[in-house]
Amino acid sequence: MPWVPTRRRLIAAVALAAPLAAVRAEGARVWRVAAGESLVAALRQARDGDTIELLAGVHRAQAGVIEQRRLVVRGVGGPVVLQADGAHAEGKALLVVRQGDVRIEGLTFRGVRVRDGNGAGIRFERGRLVLRDCAFFDNQMGLLSSNDGRAELDIEGCRFGDAPVVPPGAGLTHLLYAGRIGRLRLARSRFHGGRHGHLVKSRAAENEVIGNWLGDAAEGGGAASYELEFPNGGRALVQGNVLLQGPLSGNRTLLAFGAEGDDAGPRAHRLELRGNSFVNLGGDAGTAVRVHGERLASAVANVARDNLYLGALRVPAPFDDADTGNLSAPLAAADLASGRFTLRGRRAPPGAEPD
Repeated sequence: MPWVPTRRRLIAAVALAAPLAAVRAEGARVWRVAAGESLVAALRQARDGDTIELLAGVHRAQAGVIEQRRLVVRGVGGPVVLQADGAHAEGKALLVVRQGDVRIEGLTFRGVRVRDGNGAGIRFERGRLVLRDCAFFDNQMGLLSSNDGRAELDIEGCRFGDAPVVPPGAGLTHLLYAGRIGRLRLARSRFHGGRHGHLVKSRAAENEVIGNWLGDAAEGGGAASYELEFPNGGRALVQGNVLLQGPLSGNRTLLAFGAEGDDAGPRAHRLELRGNSFVNLGGDAGTAVRVHGERLASAVANVARDNLYLGALRVPAPFDDADTGNLSAPLAAADLASGRFTLRGRRAPPGAEPD
C-alpha cells in the first residue's frame, strides 16, 4: 500500500519547508505567514527585533515557542484565528512566550486542549508580554503565566470567554490566570462565559485592573466562580470596572482577596477600589468584596471610593462607607436597559462603555 501522508505529517512537513519570504523594515525583518503556511517556520527564522505578521484567515494547528528577546507577532488584513485543532507547543499552549520583550496584537486563540487540563492560548513564562486586541475563546485556560517574580504582563483591549465544560475533578477553567509574577496590568478588556474557575485570578505582587467588564449581562457571571480574585493578596488597584454575577455561579463572592494566604512569602497588601459597579443579577444574596485578612501575615490597607453595589449584596466595612461615595441600591433603581449598570444620573464606570 502506498504511503499516504496524514494531516499531522503534512503539518510537520510544512514546518520544515523552505524559509518564508521576509521584507526588511528599518533594519528588522517582517515575516508574513498566510493561512496554511507555517508559523513554526517563521518563529524559527525570526531574529531579535523582527515582526511576524499573520495574514487574515483561520490558521489551523499552528503552535510554537517564542524565544527571541524582542519580537512582535500581529494579525493583519482582517480577523486572524489560531484554531488549535489538537495542536500545542510543549503540552502547554498555542504560543509559549519563553523570555524577552514580546508584543502580540490582533490574534484570536481558540480551542486549546492538552492532557493536564491547562491548555492555554498563551503560556507566558518570563520577561514582559504586551497583548493588544487579542481574544481567547474555548480554551482550557485563556492565558496562563508562570511564577517568575520579575515577569510583567500588560493586557489591553482583549476579550476572554466561552470556557469549555469539563468533567468533575478535571480541573478549573480560568479565563486569565496570572501566577506569582511581578506585575499585571489589565485594562479595557471583557470577560464572559466562565465556567467552574474564575474569570480573572492573579497572584501578581502588583495589580492594576482598570475599566474592564467581568461577567455576562444576560446571566451574570455565567457559571464562573469569582469574577476577580487575588488569592495571595498583594497590591491591587481596581478602578472603573463592572463585575456581574448571576444565579449560576457556584460562589457568591464577586471579588476575593487573600483567600490562600501568603504562600508566596510575605508581601505588602493593599486593596483600592474606586468607581466600580458590583452587580448581583439574581439568585441568593452575594458578597461584593471579601478580604481574608486573618490569613495574611501583614495588615491589608483598604481604600474604597465611589463604588456602586447593585442587587442583593453584602458589603463589609470599609467598602460600604457612604461618606466616601460608596452606595448600595436595589436592581430596580439601576439603569439596566442601557447595559451600563449604574443609577440614573450617575456616571457609569469606564468598563461599562461599549467596545
